[in-house]
Amino acid sequence: MYEKIDAYVRRLIRESTPEKTVWNIEKIRQGKPADWNYIDGCMMTALLSLAEITGDSSFSDFAEHFIGHFVEEDGSIKTYQESTFNLDNINEGRVLFPLYQMTGKEKYRKAADTLRHQLAWQPRTPDGNFWHKLIYPYQVWLDGLYMAQPFLALYEKHFGNGDYSDTMRQIEGVRKRMFDEEKQLYVHGYDARKGMFWADPETGKSKNFWLRSLGWFAVAMADLLEILPTGEDHDRLQEIFSELMQGLDRWADPETGMYWQVPDQGGREGNYLETSGSSMAAYAMLKGARLGAVGKEYAAKGAKTFRGIVDKYLSFRDGDLNLGGICLVAGLGPDSSPRRDGSYEYYISEPVVENDAKGVAPFLLCYTEIKRLELSQA
Repeated sequence: MYEKIDAYVRRLIRESTPEKTVWNIEKIRQGKPADWNYIDGCMMTALLSLAEITGDSSFSDFAEHFIGHFVEEDGSIKTYQESTFNLDNINEGRVLFPLYQMTGKEKYRKAADTLRHQLAWQPRTPDGNFWHKLIYPYQVWLDGLYMAQPFLALYEKHFGNGDYSDTMRQIEGVRKRMFDEEKQLYVHGYDARKGMFWADPETGKSKNFWLRSLGWFAVAMADLLEILPTGEDHDRLQEIFSELMQGLDRWADPETGMYWQVPDQGGREGNYLETSGSSMAAYAMLKGARLGAVGKEYAAKGAKTFRGIVDKYLSFRDGDLNLGGICLVAGLGPDSSPRRDGSYEYYISEPVVENDAKGVAPFLLCYTEIKRLELSQA
């Protein structure tokens, strides 16, 4: 099976260029041209991780070719617009750090400066959390922690003063405003002004839990645990991470180890076991166990989830592997999109697709952690 997965990834990159990828299903459906975006960024992160664990430079060569297409010599980035203050656009920048180390090309360092400049001016809530986008004022989405915080921490590690206090303050803000003590999960969004149609007028919280947003947050913390040095911040991050791992484990499907699109309502009509968020949860558990942030039993839990995804959604058809069960997209608002109201009915209504990078990339990251686990046990 591993050889087939490797061949699957090679097919995806063979059929993709920086101008048009086969894994960005949103762009394909919208008929939009290629641009700098978090979906491709997730794939580049996965490809660099695959190159590291397999020793196959074709994965990292493609990533460098892809990112190099968008990054100009002066550090400007084609199609990127700082003025949108969109946290999603920060995510692809996390690969700039390993590419700079690999190639020594100054344009990658300059591009990191370009993105860091946005975060210096990113609007914030009164608690100090970044707005998710300029079009979502005073709103914090769980997804945004993954989009911005690993980049911010990597910048501090490589080019800054090693000050991770801003990252930790924002994680603490999310823990304070978005954690549900009863169900041990985080809601998808929070409106600091408590005025959005999807927000509770007393707490500002959205109505439900969405698996992929929980997955983004879990992956963000797992990656940050590898970036932050030992010390008080790392210890506190580990506490919050461990708490979420325990919370997620509570809602795992006992048969497959996977997680539901709306995690706390497994078995409800319309709900389904979803690939992207399950892959993220498994990756976080596997990596957290490898780093010693949670017990070794979480490696076994993550491995079970990975096997569940393979058995349920990885199919061999027409001579190629295909990965299904991927929620295409979900969000909250804005006012012009009233159907995105954070209700159960909304989350189960979004399209479910195959081979979209929002599912493929986390699956591949999970796959690399499986390979690391097996190497450690050899």
